[in-house]
Amino acid sequence: MALAYRSTAIFLQPDIKYKSKLVSKIINCLMRKGKKSVAEKVFYDAMEAIGKKMPDIESLEVFEIAVNNVKPLVEIKSKRVGGATYQVPVEVPKQRQQSLAFRWIIDAAKGKKGRPMYQRLADELIDAYKKQGAAITQRENTHKMAEANKAFAHFAWSKF
Repeated sequence: MALAYRSTAIFLQPDIKYKSKLVSKIINCLMRKGKKSVAEKVFYDAMEAIGKKMPDIESLEVFEIAVNNVKPLVEIKSKRVGGATYQVPVEVPKQRQQSLAFRWIIDAAKGKKGRPMYQRLADELIDAYKKQGAAITQRENTHKMAEANKAFAHFAWSKF
């Protein structure tokens, strides 16, 4: 019997504190080895730290704007044509934009060492809100590569 594919968005419940599915998704991305309570504590402490550093703006708004600032519009896919491999720029679907933004923010926070994770995450979210930091740099590099390879965009018509 074949299993039917079901999107996880159907089963994803909003988080308890902010009632947001976006927050639930990033908490699930932060989670390691099934320890959701640890991931929740890291995220909520980061939101508290954002609230202290930026008291005039609501921390949930900072988080949402930061994620939107990091979302890439285009990315590079490798396409083999005739014996040569081309870097072909393609548009990024909405769901992948979000998952790439989460990945880049979390990886950038993990890359900074020496402080607790919640502080590193808070700093990275604030940097992304201000359109600076490692996650924004990753997005800009992706866009620059796509711009540099736009001559190969005509290869994007076929399925990858």
